[in-house]
Amino acid sequence: MSETKKIKVTLVKSPIGTQSYHRASVRGLGLKRMNQSVVLDDTPAVRGMVTRANFLLKCEAV
Repeated sequence: MSETKKIKVTLVKSPIGTQSYHRASVRGLGLKRMNQSVVLDDTPAVRGMVTRANFLLKCEAV
């Protein structure tokens, strides 16, 4: 089995008052509450969502 890279994404700023596509990216990453973290596979789709809402998130390699 090959090891897939993982990233840990944390919501550090509220998406209230942001554009709808920023909120959709945050929800697509599986984040609902402030300071909630999820560990996701490091894929181009996930990277795109993180890049789109990067001012709301903190991202680190696991």
